[in-house]
Amino acid sequence: MSKIQAIRGMRTILPEEAPVWQWLESKVRSITWRYGYQEIRLPILEPVSLFERAIGESTDIVSKEMYNFLDKSGEHITLRPEGTSGCVRTIIENNMCYNNTQRLWYQGPMFRYERPQKGRLRQFTQFGVETFGMPGADIDAELIYMANDIFKALKVERYVRLEINSLGTLPERHEHRKQLVSYFEQHRDILDEDSLLRLQSNPLRILDSKNPDMQSMIEGAPKLLDYLGDESHQHFDELCRLLDSAGICYTINPRLVRGLDYYTRTVFEWITDELGSQGTLCGGGRYDGLVELFSNKALPASGFAIGVERLLLLLEAVGVTDNVSNHPDIVVTFEEPGQNIDALLLADQLRRHLPEFKVLSDFTGAKIKRQHSNALKTGCRYIVTLNGDNRTGLWDLKANLQETMRPDDIWKKLSHRPAKAAVD
Repeated sequence: MSKIQAIRGMRTILPEEAPVWQWLESKVRSITWRYGYQEIRLPILEPVSLFERAIGESTDIVSKEMYNFLDKSGEHITLRPEGTSGCVRTIIENNMCYNNTQRLWYQGPMFRYERPQKGRLRQFTQFGVETFGMPGADIDAELIYMANDIFKALKVERYVRLEINSLGTLPERHEHRKQLVSYFEQHRDILDEDSLLRLQSNPLRILDSKNPDMQSMIEGAPKLLDYLGDESHQHFDELCRLLDSAGICYTINPRLVRGLDYYTRTVFEWITDELGSQGTLCGGGRYDGLVELFSNKALPASGFAIGVERLLLLLEAVGVTDNVSNHPDIVVTFEEPGQNIDALLLADQLRRHLPEFKVLSDFTGAKIKRQHSNALKTGCRYIVTLNGDNRTGLWDLKANLQETMRPDDIWKKLSHRPAKAAVD
């Protein structure tokens, strides 16, 4: 019989890993709540045409990486590769921006078919933020403020750096594109295979190449910032002023282009040097023309997304999550085989009177010595044992103290102590 395994690049989050995920998610939710953003829950399946129009048919995501198939009705659908396009579809479909602005956030799995490696899975999780109806640099700055606060809350702000750029408007990019193609044509012999393919379809992406043999040539390429008009320059200067006012450090990177066709003006990335080649943790910017692709009305919009698995790798690498756990505070054990019902009721009583405590009952049927051994492995703070003489033992593992008392007195004793499971 063949061994059943998960699909390559799609992994299960095991119980011992889940507490770190829950801790990170609670931090992110707290920040979005403080900023007044509302949660939106998007479907995993979307029409293929949504991403072909929004992201661009020439991008790697659409041309190589999407999980496309025909459903039973013959509709061409795909597992979503990113969240922004689905969010835009929802905004239009539900007329959510009629005389209104929106600040939204979401979290969930995304899917891209590419070679799995550390920090890059075929099913990965993104936390995303999208805003609609606000055209200024102030909302772009707010998004960067929020991302900065998330990294602070996770205690990794000193391990990340912010890079920003402006892609200007579509006409400004078209003029830059012509000059860019002309420049790269003059250096065609240096371009690698991917860059040659991108030369006509998406030449901006060549600027993002990591090929070391092309770096000096790319450094000399025409810079998009030199082709910005007055309004785009003013927008970018205002963003820089707002970041300076908040004391947020940044670097202007004229080669920062992002991988999707819908970006305009502001683009930004948060990068770390702790994860090697998978160093981009957060990317975003403004996409004022995206809504107009699907409706007859223009709507300014901006947002960002954070790769959760990659962020967790950083948290692990710098030791932030070493003490995050989901250990029970109390494990209830019993000496006599017939005491399982009494142990169940005692555990229920402890949960009712000590709602901040996590209480686990041992129903393995093992001898008391094995039950205590099992309890120690959980990392609990207290072991409660029903003795054969209808008395109850309380073992404080941190203080290494043992007491005996009536079962009804256990919760009273523990109500004055902290609910902290870890045994230091």
